[in-house]
Amino acid sequence: MFKAKILFIGPSESGKTVLANFLSDTTETVGGEYKPTQGVRILEFESQNEGSSDKYSTCEVELWDCAGDFKFESCWPALMKDSNGVVVIFNPDVPSHLKEIETWHSMFISSQGLQDTQCLLIAHHKPGSGAEEGRLPLASQLSRLPLIHSNLEDEPEDVRQAFRRYLGNIVNTLSESREREEMSIIT
Repeated sequence: MFKAKILFIGPSESGKTVLANFLSDTTETVGGEYKPTQGVRILEFESQNEGSSDKYSTCEVELWDCAGDFKFESCWPALMKDSNGVVVIFNPDVPSHLKEIETWHSMFISSQGLQDTQCLLIAHHKPGSGAEEGRLPLASQLSRLPLIHSNLEDEPEDVRQAFRRYLGNIVNTLSESREREEMSIIT
């Protein structure tokens, strides 16, 4: 079984913790008053993968719910170490988030040289926002990444399925990397 370290990053108040709790089946603080994450929260769980080469595979997931406040920027290199994937979460109803996620991309994705398949953008619509799932004006480097719209009020299982497909991509990347490593030892 593969173990994947996935970072949840993005602007403050974008819904990272709500999504992390939902996807890990953690019911710690669902709803209620907003409490900004301090540094990072690490959630560990097992997940079925969709789309991985092993159809029935499960994966141990370490989901790192990272604070969106730049006062924790000095910790980010330590958080990035050995990460297998990055999920950028933002609220598409907040215009500044579209600009801010470019910075998150630069600091967490470009700097690590991650492949597009190791990344995911989630446009998280807060309850009652009534937002449309239209095309977003994303910067060119972001428009190459897979994008899903999340609405936990209306379509929670769609979000879970999309995340499982993303994990399948991560497992495929880990499997290919392991195979290359094994072949280099053999030859």
